[in-house]
Amino acid sequence: MEALQIEGEHKASWVTISTDEYESMKATIEVLSDPELMRQIKESKIAIKEGRVKDLEEVIKEFKSKNKDIEF
Repeated sequence: MEALQIEGEHKASWVTISTDEYESMKATIEVLSDPELMRQIKESKIAIKEGRVKDLEEVIKEFKSKNKDIEF
């Protein structure tokens, strides 16, 4: 990404970024501004570190064994 700095009539400065980068930054700010979501992320990181997670294949296998009447 390349930064472009231009000064306008009132000596205001701005930075031009792609729409994708802007939307990504907005989404990041939204997540970081949500205390409940940040708490969940912190708890999830601890669960991963402690090995209290299952991989997707294991979850699917368990689901299928508990729901034999459902076709996949």
